Amino acid sequence: MPLFPSDLPETIFAHCDGGSRGNPGPSGYGAVITDTGGQKIAELSEFLGIRTNNYAEYSGLLAVLAYAVENKRLSLKVVSDSELMVKQIQGKYKVNSPDLKPLWQEARDRIAKLKSFEISHALRHKNKDADALANQAMDRGMKKGEYKATPTAPQITTREPQKTVASPVALPAMLRGFTKDGSIHLLGGATLPNGIFVKIVPE
Repeated sequence: MPLFPSDLPETIFAHCDGGSRGNPGPSGYGAVITDTGGQKIAELSEFLGIRTNNYAEYSGLLAVLAYAVENKRLSLKVVSDSELMVKQIQGKYKVNSPDLKPLWQEARDRIAKLKSFEISHALRHKNKDADALANQAMDRGMKKGEYKATPTAPQITTREPQKTVASPVALPAMLRGFTKDGSIHLLGGATLPNGIFVKIVPE
């Protein structure tokens, strides 16, 4: 039986955005959801911790999809200023990043629960409200002091000292910090003894 216009679910519209101050750095997403008449029905905003821009962009999309599914608003049109994410969701770009693949798969799984879905790319100046909410999320997280990170804040993983080092010092398996001017700075006032090898892992 063909569907008539009155049988189709009402479409909702979402502008979503994500950002990171440092990439990786303190990050957050924001989204504005409106009805067909342009009335705002929801604002979504969350601080994500130390993440990359692309992780934050996907988090914004996942939040919008979760809202649509949970509220049974099964016809959704999304606008994002992340060309990478939009074209990956559209199937025009491959998802090579191991960090983004599970986010992409989760997005596809949630999209499959909708009756109608579209996503399109727009320039940043056409996504101002969502961008503002993403920045508010980052401001909130940084103001709480949960992550006193500078623009670059990789994880630092320590390895056991070489046998030639006397009196090895017990260290946690992983420390957080950032690099600046070629030097490693640890958060929380931690220090590394001489002879320690470190592996820097961006979050």
